[in-house]
Amino acid sequence: MNEQTYADIIMPVPLRRLFTYEVPAEMQSTIAIGSRVLVQFGAKKFYSGIVANIHHTRPINYDTKPISQVVDSTPIILPLQLKLWQWISDYYICAMGDVYRAALPSGLKLESESRLISNPEFVADTLFDEKTEKVLNFVEAQKSCTIAELSQHCAPHNPLPQLRTLIEQNAIFISEQLRDAYKPKKEPFYSINEKLSTEEGLCIIMDKLEKAPRQLESFMLLMQKLGGAYGVAKHNKVGRSELVTDSRISIPALKAIAERGFINIEQLAISRLKNDFDECEPPHALNQAQQKALDDIHEAWQTKQVSLLHGVTSSGKTEIYIHTINEMLRQGKQVLYLLPEIALTAQITNRLRRHFGNLMGIYHSKFSDAERVEVWNKQLSSEPYQLIVGVRSSVMLPFHNLGLIIVDEEHEQSYKQQAPAPRYHARDVATVLAGYFDAKVLLGSATPSMESYMNAQQGKYGYASLTTRYADIELPEIIPVDMREENAHKTSTGMFSSKLKDAIDEAIKNGEQVILFQNRRGYSPYIECNDCSWIPKCNNCDVSLTYHKITSQLICHYCSYTMGVPKICPVCGQPHLSPHGFGTEKIEEQVKDVFPQARVVRMDRDTANGRKALEQIIADFEMHKYDILIGTQMISKGLDFEKVSIVGIMNADATMNMPDFRAIERSYQLIAQVSGRAGRHGKRGRVYIQTRSIDSPLIANIVKSDFKANLMWQAAERQQYHYPPFYRLIYLTVKHRTEYISRNAAQALAADLRATFGERIIGPQAPMINRIDTYFQQRIMVKMERSASPATIKNIVMDKVNNLLGDQQWRSVQVEIDVDPN
Repeated sequence: MNEQTYADIIMPVPLRRLFTYEVPAEMQSTIAIGSRVLVQFGAKKFYSGIVANIHHTRPINYDTKPISQVVDSTPIILPLQLKLWQWISDYYICAMGDVYRAALPSGLKLESESRLISNPEFVADTLFDEKTEKVLNFVEAQKSCTIAELSQHCAPHNPLPQLRTLIEQNAIFISEQLRDAYKPKKEPFYSINEKLSTEEGLCIIMDKLEKAPRQLESFMLLMQKLGGAYGVAKHNKVGRSELVTDSRISIPALKAIAERGFINIEQLAISRLKNDFDECEPPHALNQAQQKALDDIHEAWQTKQVSLLHGVTSSGKTEIYIHTINEMLRQGKQVLYLLPEIALTAQITNRLRRHFGNLMGIYHSKFSDAERVEVWNKQLSSEPYQLIVGVRSSVMLPFHNLGLIIVDEEHEQSYKQQAPAPRYHARDVATVLAGYFDAKVLLGSATPSMESYMNAQQGKYGYASLTTRYADIELPEIIPVDMREENAHKTSTGMFSSKLKDAIDEAIKNGEQVILFQNRRGYSPYIECNDCSWIPKCNNCDVSLTYHKITSQLICHYCSYTMGVPKICPVCGQPHLSPHGFGTEKIEEQVKDVFPQARVVRMDRDTANGRKALEQIIADFEMHKYDILIGTQMISKGLDFEKVSIVGIMNADATMNMPDFRAIERSYQLIAQVSGRAGRHGKRGRVYIQTRSIDSPLIANIVKSDFKANLMWQAAERQQYHYPPFYRLIYLTVKHRTEYISRNAAQALAADLRATFGERIIGPQAPMINRIDTYFQQRIMVKMERSASPATIKNIVMDKVNNLLGDQQWRSVQVEIDVDPN
């Protein structure tokens, strides 16, 4: 008697453990670890789960259900990916289902949906009323539809009462059906009718078309595309996209020929991925400083897995990346090149394409889901991309033979997933992934994170530096501007200091370009009544609404709640409402007033909300269609514009004074990175930092470009108060729509955690914004030694959280866990 086979299944739901299912005998030869299977979970819901393990041990706490279907003939998750998923689950204290949802493109997550199906054997005993008859007729005509489709058909009438009647009388059934979100792209392909593909047959066709010259011409041209007049193979096909490149070919004429049975037209799946880059150029020669840095990297890799490349802005780090990529590809290894922002991909990928052509693939969230599915499937194939360029989620892709991971701008907080779980950091996940392949990691930045820099200084990472710009171009001159003094002497023009205004005038006069940085979108952070001081707040969050003048709306930047701008104050009835502070929209307005001759473009989430819009703005500014670029932090990350000579930091104090232990480090990084856009080609650039904190050590360090002094100043404070990189932080955020419930639940959880972890537990306390999207929040901070086992911490924390949620009074509470919060 054969032993029963079981499989542990990862489902796309946040379950703490995996569930075990029986493997039917007929599926045992096809099921494999890493493949998708269809399983029933609960009374009716079906999911596509991932097989994590196959064994013969029956669970003792519940009766197993059989697997309904094996979806894949080959695994879509490779063994090392599953190992990485487990590490992410352990380290970031989340469910494997959370990792599954984050890793796979939506098109690979098959879920069941409820569909309405008419009963063909149903015979009505009585006549239905008109509304019920309409519902039944629609479902019968559609053969299968969703409740949403039915509701849309019956709108504005609500069809649910009639639907309930029809279900009770067995006229309509509800069936759970698998929904496949991925739809392959299809294109018409043309071929000669197989029976007429002989020389004699082709002559017959041409004779028949003699009186239709347009059809005859199109047919002759089609034959040429298929291989020549009498050399047409029976199975040759040509796609419409190739035919339309010849204006002489008429697609309607070919359709008419097909209707006469002479040719076949069939819809075939085609790739959405570009594959038309033929010629590649070799890497450029490195200068002496770059070669020294590359040699240091190679030397470090002899004994260390990770090396940090610390190079000032425009020092030529990308060229070193290209050389290391080229070396790995020549060894037959794959390379993953991570970027923090989609804004960077257009410039970088264009540059990399010239060197690596069709060997390179791109993967990021602005691609359609279908494109991401096709990249995933290509990486599983026998001919995967050898180089993947992408953002954070690219670390989840399948790789067969990974040799190198490059993390460009490794300090960027965009690498940290904020919500939902898993709240992973792509830089750290990349390091773990590389370890599984015995691959190397190259971290690069002009302003490294304190974690990476300290690892390099302590010898855990290798270290290479580039201290000068490429071609000996000078670093930009940093000019701090005291806005208190400007305002006191009334020398500023609007939000522009006299120094910055003069510099912009000079740059435009010389045919140069300007970047203005303000890390806040919208027109102003809030509006206020001048009489009673009323400020409009979000209905769902404890924040003021941001004023967007162009759309005349007040918008919450946390939950997207929107309202129109009131003409009078709803509290005192007075019409005196004024905007306070400024964002990118207001800067754009003032630039147009103060510099009317300048061509201005703004780049923030409002103007660049899609991949094409973002790439268009960057391309237009690069081609000097605009003189001034105004933007948020997306303009700070690695962009290279030849004619930018002036950068203006409109309000440096905004980031310096944030209540965050990383505020000084982040401010230095942000200002230094934005400053690095100035004077990258030829003439030395100038950067004007407008601030009311002119005496801050941060400003002094930025002026001197003294990265190390700034970092060591902050490191001493962090070590004293047990903050990263010396300790590990975990935030537990307790959420509920009722404030006292969130507060009391958080106190109960903190007390339970404190019983185990003692003084390592701080809080709970309300965060700076204590209500977001209708949920009140309380935060508990855990400060843990770096040596503590992540898996042990996960088990303890999850036990405490489950104890809380298992208590009837706290069952409606939500708890979010964030390890290594940004």
